[in-house]
Amino acid sequence: MAGITSARIAQIEARRDELQALMARGDLPSDQFVQLSKDYAEIEPVAQAAGEVRRLRAELEVLKGMAEDEAGDAELRAMAIEEAEEIRARLPEAERTLALKLLPRDAADERSAMLEIRAGTGGDEAALFAGDLFRMYQRYAEDRGWRVELISASAADLGGYKEVVASVTGAGVFARLKFESGVHRVQRVPVTESGGRIHTSAATVAVLPEAEEVDVHIDDKDLRIDVYRSSGPGGQSVNTTDSAVRITHLPTGLVVIQQDEKSQHKNKAKALKVLRTRLYEMERERLASERAGARKSMVGSGDRSERIRTYNFPQGRVTDHRINLTLHRLSEILEGPGLDELVGALIAEDEAERLAQLDG
Repeated sequence: MAGITSARIAQIEARRDELQALMARGDLPSDQFVQLSKDYAEIEPVAQAAGEVRRLRAELEVLKGMAEDEAGDAELRAMAIEEAEEIRARLPEAERTLALKLLPRDAADERSAMLEIRAGTGGDEAALFAGDLFRMYQRYAEDRGWRVELISASAADLGGYKEVVASVTGAGVFARLKFESGVHRVQRVPVTESGGRIHTSAATVAVLPEAEEVDVHIDDKDLRIDVYRSSGPGGQSVNTTDSAVRITHLPTGLVVIQQDEKSQHKNKAKALKVLRTRLYEMERERLASERAGARKSMVGSGDRSERIRTYNFPQGRVTDHRINLTLHRLSEILEGPGLDELVGALIAEDEAERLAQLDG
């Protein structure tokens, strides 16, 4: 951690001051002012952490000089030695905080996210569990002041979902939810089980950063758009107009179907939003695979076929297999608020891995 030089700290603080001075000018075009404001918002917390490290290091140097001054007052020397020890204890944490803020950030971290949950093995029980997971994320989002908009849902006969897709909007949604991608497993006695036997079922969660129109250009000639009448359970017609939309992206073969809205226009807009996000994720995965050798992370592999977590009802526990963390607070986690401890632990582990690689 001590590898962050005084010159680097001065550089960070100088850049913060430069941005501050530029923003104080009254003759900036609005788009330039907006960009400067974003840059300032990013560097200000880093500069504050850098300033704290600089201040503690400077205080320590002064105190060391006083402590080593044998001609000085004995009482002042004793006080200097004591204060120097306190600062030595605080300095590593301040340097670690600065190092964390200097870690390269995922450009998508501040984005909203598309949440996709699909029932896996386990039939009706898997669909019920997919519903439990969706409610968990809904409540977690509410606690954090995020907005959840249902994009599409395929309800199961006994409750829950065969598949549900939602948009979660707010600052930093993807940063907190990105480690949720993977296979979630549940162990419990299904409501349909008369013999009291514990069954194991699973649901797959995918969290994708939402794409803006500027991120992904979709050419109209690359799309085949089909419209037809929406159908509900059992195939009955939901309405009498051709409002359902199926969009096929010809270059990739991606297909998005949207029929939840009664308006064809709204269904098309939602389908394009999903398509744009999936194309953006394909590009992110391509870039990540090119850098694959650079960082192998247990926490953040994002492999959706990886079993990441088990929810065991008889024992009231949730285990995250990537970081070997078990919490005996299943109800609180499924209610939403308890999920934050798991999310925080995964983020901390990811940061620790990246810091270790920097130190190594």
